[in-house]
Amino acid sequence: MGKILVTVKAAHDTLGNTRPLSIVWHDGREFAIDKVTDVRMAASLKAGGQGLRYTCRVCGKEIRLFCDEGIWFIEG
Repeated sequence: MGKILVTVKAAHDTLGNTRPLSIVWHDGREFAIDKVTDVRMAASLKAGGQGLRYTCRVCGKEIRLFCDEGIWFIEG
């Protein structure tokens, strides 16, 4: 297990909040984030690292998306 680095398309508001909109895999496939259900500072116990953890729904599945100092990843 480890970090799977991904590209994230996100929206930024005037208060400095970031909302991820979609995840782009290394092969170019893009998946829309249907809903963000939780945002909090947290550590990735499976992959290591910490930062903002976004709990998201993508294609009906719940995933945990992390942003650690501008690097986006999901747990592998």
